[in-house]
Amino acid sequence: MTENDILKLLSKPETQRKGFEMIVRQYSEMLYWKIRNIVLDHEDANDVLQNTFIKAWQGLGEFQSKSKLSTWLYRIAVNESLDHLRKKKNKVSADEDISVANRLLADEFFDGDEAQALLQEAIAQLPDVQRTVFTLRYYDNMKYSEMSIVMKTSEGALKASYHIAVKKIHDYLLNFSKS
Repeated sequence: MTENDILKLLSKPETQRKGFEMIVRQYSEMLYWKIRNIVLDHEDANDVLQNTFIKAWQGLGEFQSKSKLSTWLYRIAVNESLDHLRKKKNKVSADEDISVANRLLADEFFDGDEAQALLQEAIAQLPDVQRTVFTLRYYDNMKYSEMSIVMKTSEGALKASYHIAVKKIHDYLLNFSKS
């Protein structure tokens, strides 16, 4: 089903629910992986995905078709992911002394190797916005122009954030290999 077909369903009260079901079916996996790359944990990604769809359902009346439906959903998903990271950062738990790499390797839903887990640990060290910019650019190959819409900031600021993030990741991995 095309985005225009979904938008037609959403525009009528009697077919709005069916349209939203199509959104969930069509965008769940893609949004899950975008969120997962930001929050890292499978359970957290599922929670954030659910919150993303709740916010999307509640905000259907605000969607103005000025951007693509997928861009609007990305914006909600990124904002929900960042909110989740902020809340999680405020809750210091006993798990904090277990490295991100070790947690990922123990996660039954993580299918990477030690190098990928170490990369995720390096990414986890980044400030939230740099982590998000890096994730959207590196994993999703999102253009800066589209990222600018999603994150509501200038392309120049995004390019700077990305390059700083790459440098920090490089330095982290270099320091890890020396130890």
